[in-house]
Amino acid sequence: MADHPLKIFIVEDNEWYNKLLVYTLSLNPDYEIRSFLNARDFIDHLHESPDIVTLDYRLPDATGLELLKRIRLENSEVQVILISEQEDINMAVTLLKMGAYDYITKSDDIKERLLNTVQNLSKDISLKREITSLRREIQKKYSFRQSILGDSQAIKGVYELIEKALDTNITVIISGETGTGKELVAKAIHYNSKRKDKPFVAVNVPAIPSELIESELFGYEKGAFTGALSRRIGRFEEADGGTLFLDEIGEMEQNLQTKLLRVLQEKEIVRLGSNNPVKTDCRIVTATNKNLREEVKKGNFREDLYYRLLGLPIELPPLRDRANDILILARHFIGNFCADNNIQLKRLSPQAQKKLLNYSFPGNIRELKSLVELAVTLSVNEEIQPSDFVLSDDELLSSEEGTGLTMRDYELKIIKATLRSCNNDISMAAKKLDIGISTIYRKLKEVKE
Repeated sequence: MADHPLKIFIVEDNEWYNKLLVYTLSLNPDYEIRSFLNARDFIDHLHESPDIVTLDYRLPDATGLELLKRIRLENSEVQVILISEQEDINMAVTLLKMGAYDYITKSDDIKERLLNTVQNLSKDISLKREITSLRREIQKKYSFRQSILGDSQAIKGVYELIEKALDTNITVIISGETGTGKELVAKAIHYNSKRKDKPFVAVNVPAIPSELIESELFGYEKGAFTGALSRRIGRFEEADGGTLFLDEIGEMEQNLQTKLLRVLQEKEIVRLGSNNPVKTDCRIVTATNKNLREEVKKGNFREDLYYRLLGLPIELPPLRDRANDILILARHFIGNFCADNNIQLKRLSPQAQKKLLNYSFPGNIRELKSLVELAVTLSVNEEIQPSDFVLSDDELLSSEEGTGLTMRDYELKIIKATLRSCNNDISMAAKKLDIGISTIYRKLKEVKE
C-alpha cells in the first residue's frame, strides 16, 4: 500500500470520538485519513473517491442508511464501515445487505475491531488494485494492432474483421494453418470487447482425453462417477460473462458435437450427474486448422453445428503470404529474446533477411520465433548471418571432394531434421537424440568453422 496510500474518510459528529478514530487509524503510515463532522461536508468531498468510509449511523443531518445509499449510488467501489452507539441486529442485517462491509458498535474494543476490519479491507483493496492493473496490462498487451504485428494487405484484412467482431457477441471461427496465431486473435477479440473484464477460458480440444472432455466442458456433481469427490464447474461456467475459446474444434468427436450444439442452442449446460440445467452466458470463439466445410462433406463434422459456429469467419494467412511481415516479426522476436536474456540487441544482415524472405515457413509464426531465437543464440557477433538459421537440409555442407556426405554431415543432417520435427525446441530435440543440449549447439556451430 506504500505506493498507493489507503484513503480513509471518517464521518463522526462527536468531536472526541472523531479524534479517537483518526488517531487510531493514523498509527498506520500507509493510511491517508480525512475526517468530517457532518454528512454535508462529507458529501461535498465524496467525489475524491475514498477507499474506505467509517460512517456514524446517527448524524445531525442524515442517517447512516441514507448516506450508505448515496455512497452506493455515486461510487459502488467505496467500502463502508457503519459505527453505531448501540447494537441493533435487525439494522445491522439491513445495512450489510445494502453493501456495508461491517457494523461496529462503540464499545471498549472498538479500536481493535476497527483496526482489524480496515486491515482486512486493505488486503482486499490491494488485491483488487493488482487485478485491475493486470487487466490493464493484458488489455494493453492484446491491443491487436500491437500484438498482431504486420503491415501486409493480408494482415490488414484480419484487422478489419477483428474490428467488426468487437461490438457484438457474434460467434467467431478462426481458421488457418498451425502456428499462424489463432489463439492470439481470439485473445485480441476478447480483451478489446465489452467482455474484457470477465474470464477468457481456452480449451485445446484434442489435448483432453475423449473420456474427460465432457466433464471438462460441462462440469460434474459430487458422486457423478468414481473419483468425483466434490462438485466441479466446467469451462462453460468458468467462462460465464466472458469468452470460451475452443481451439482445434475440428478434432471434436461427433457425440460431443451433438451435446455442444444443444448447449449453444439452449444457452445452458447440465453437469454430469445432474438433471438441473445451468444458464450460461459466454461468447464462443473457435479455431481450426481444418477446412470444416470439407469435414462436413466427409461426414466428420455436423452440418448444423458448423452453421451454428460459423458466425464471423476470420481466416489467418500463412506467413509465406505476408511478404515483409516476416522481417517485422523477426525483428520483434529478436528484440524480445535479447531483452529477456540480457543479450546485446542483434540485427539481421542483408543476406539473412534475404534468406528468411525466400523460406516457405511451414510452421508459420511459431516456427519463425523458434528459428530467430536459435539464430540469436548461435550468432557470434551483433549481426545475425544466414548460417545462423537452421532452415532445411539444403544448407548442409558437402565434402569438398564431392564424394558424398561425411559422418559429420550425417550428424548435422540428423540434428537439423530432429530440430525441425521438434519445432526448433532444443531441449526436446536433445531428449529425442539422447544427447546433451550443449552437443547440439556445438555441432551447429561447427558448420561455420
